[in-house]
Amino acid sequence: MKHKSFVPLVFAVLFAIFFLGLILFRIPFPLYPLLNYQDVIDLLTPLVLIPLYWVMFRYTDGEESHDSEQIVFMVLASLWVMGHGMHLAANSIDNLAEGLAKKQVLDIIGTDIYKLTYFLDEQLSHYIWHLGIAGLTALLIYRGWRHAAAEKVTWWVTITAGVILGISYFAIFDEGQTVPLGLPFTFIITLLTLIWGRKRLTQQPILAFFAIACMVAFVVLAVWGLVWGGFPEILDVI
Repeated sequence: MKHKSFVPLVFAVLFAIFFLGLILFRIPFPLYPLLNYQDVIDLLTPLVLIPLYWVMFRYTDGEESHDSEQIVFMVLASLWVMGHGMHLAANSIDNLAEGLAKKQVLDIIGTDIYKLTYFLDEQLSHYIWHLGIAGLTALLIYRGWRHAAAEKVTWWVTITAGVILGISYFAIFDEGQTVPLGLPFTFIITLLTLIWGRKRLTQQPILAFFAIACMVAFVVLAVWGLVWGGFPEILDVI
């Protein structure tokens, strides 16, 4: 894509679709009814988003990146994919177990099998996955901080993309119950940006995009916590 400012917008929209929109596709998959469309479409998530992370990684530096930075990217991308894969499998089994229990076909809720599945689905996978997300965000911010881009920021595009991704970050940190990771992370990025990074934002579309996303996520998380006196999951209070 020619203009770097539009790459974050594509990424933000696809991120929102894969992380938030797929909940609308909990419909049995005809070819294998134990799965649903959400599970099948979710197989594409890392195949679509990880290459876009790499495109932004390359865009934040016109020169060849250091081997150490590429290794860090691969480690963080591996965490991202590991967490996603664990969540995809465990969440599918978790949904099936809850569905069978509601239909009074088979109730394993309360058993060790369900407890292990729930732990992998709602706890371990979320922290591994979201650590990968936060890590890749930090890496791209770091690279954008170091190198000015040849192209100026198209602000309406960058702000729109940043708001979309920021709301998505809020949703995944809250709904995934990884606020202990997401809140301090977005706060640190927000603080660093406001104190030292304001002038740099105009020089690098990727930096501006992720900085705005973190600021939006922090503000919404903070307001959410104050309003509810904690961080209830969105679906529990809507």
